[in-house]
Amino acid sequence: MTDHASEVQAAARRWFGKATEALEESEARALRHAKARTILSRDPNEVFDDSMSFGDRLADRVATFGGSWTFIILFCVFLALWAGLNVWLLTLPFDPYPFIFLNLLLSMIAALQAPVIMMSQNRQSAKDRHNAQLDYEVNLKAEIEIMALHDKLDRLRDEHIVSLLAKQQEQIDLLTRLVSDDRGRRG
Repeated sequence: MTDHASEVQAAARRWFGKATEALEESEARALRHAKARTILSRDPNEVFDDSMSFGDRLADRVATFGGSWTFIILFCVFLALWAGLNVWLLTLPFDPYPFIFLNLLLSMIAALQAPVIMMSQNRQSAKDRHNAQLDYEVNLKAEIEIMALHDKLDRLRDEHIVSLLAKQQEQIDLLTRLVSDDRGRRG
C-alpha cells in the first residue's frame, strides 16, 4: 500500500470509523479531496444543466412562462378579447356565449400545462437533492479539514510541551551542577 493510500485509510478509520472500502461515495470523495488538498465544490447548476434534454429545457421554459405575471396578463387580455369579440363586436360570433369552444381550449391548455409544470417541479426537486448532496460533501470536507487542523494543533502543542520539559530539565540539571559546584567550593 502506498504512503498516500495508507494515509487515506488511516483517516477513514479515524474520522469515519470504517475502512475506505466501506465509505459512501460522498464520504470517500470528501476524504480524497481533503487529503489531496483540492477543491471539492463545483457549480451545481453547471453539473445539473449539462444532463438536461431538450424536452427538459422546454418544460422549464413553459413552466417559467406559465408561472409569470406576463402570462397572467397576456391570458387575461386574450380572454377579454375573446369575450369582447364574441359578444359585442362580431355579428356572427364564432363562439357565442357561454363560450363552449373557449372552455374546450382552456381545458386542453390546462391538460397540457399541468403535466409540463409537474415535470419541471420534479426536475427542480431532483436539482435540490443534487445541490444538497454537493453541500453535504463540501461540509463533510470542511469537517475533515477542521479535525485535521485540530490534530496538527494538538501535535504542535505536545511537541512544544515536550520541548519545554526538555529545556526545563536542562535548566534543573544546570542549577543542580551550580549548587553542587557552589557547595564544593564552600566545603
